[in-house]
Amino acid sequence: MQQANIAFIGAGNMSRAIISGLVSGNYPTDAIMASNPSTPKLDGLKAEFDILTTQNNVTAINFADVVVLSVKPQLMAEVCAAFSEQCDLTGKLFISVAAGINAGRLQEMLGGQYPLIRTMPNTPCALGKGVVGLYASPEVSEEQTTFAQALMANTGEVITVEEESMIDGVIAAAGSSPAYFFLFLEGMQKKAIELGFSNEQSRIMVQQAMLGAAEMVCHNPQLELSELRAQVTSKGGTTAKAVEHLQQGNLEGLVGDAMQAAINRAREMSELF
Repeated sequence: MQQANIAFIGAGNMSRAIISGLVSGNYPTDAIMASNPSTPKLDGLKAEFDILTTQNNVTAINFADVVVLSVKPQLMAEVCAAFSEQCDLTGKLFISVAAGINAGRLQEMLGGQYPLIRTMPNTPCALGKGVVGLYASPEVSEEQTTFAQALMANTGEVITVEEESMIDGVIAAAGSSPAYFFLFLEGMQKKAIELGFSNEQSRIMVQQAMLGAAEMVCHNPQLELSELRAQVTSKGGTTAKAVEHLQQGNLEGLVGDAMQAAINRAREMSELF
């Protein structure tokens, strides 16, 4: 990975996840700086990763070749306005991990058509098992795109899209989807408890089943998901009866509708900022 000075504006969970991946990959810690108004999160990052820290965004921006915007969407305009008035942003690459703010609006907040990459990570990125959607504005060079892809690859798989509207699809299929699986597991655990298992026993069963199923998917990329399902669904057996019940309830249609609801909400949110 090419080296550049990277500043993280905001020291929350996603900044921590990316920094952790960088440091684990032997990225120079003196080329990483995090900025945050309060000190507890900065102190934690400094203690764990030995990176540079500051409470002054201007200091971080002036240090950086690459700026990762990792603040809450509702604070983004205020934060960008404060440092854009005091810093020369020429030549810097901006990477946003904020949901709901499109690239054009972010450039307005920055005060110019600066190279900007919009990303959409999901929560498993904190474990290095995430999915990150990535869209580059027309101002971004091929070299900058490659750098951003390598940066975000520290948190998991990177899906690069050509059209920004496809980021909404990434939200539905990956950004929001851990919650879908958690809800499914909740239902399974609840039923297992009704069957007489303890909370701990039921938790172990459903989480291990999900983990094992995910590993089977990952280790058999040559097989379609439908084939993997067929391999564990003996005709006339217990699994077949359970799957039949789920299909009669139109599980696939319900999941599709839920994903579309996420897309619709993402589009509504883009109008708020």
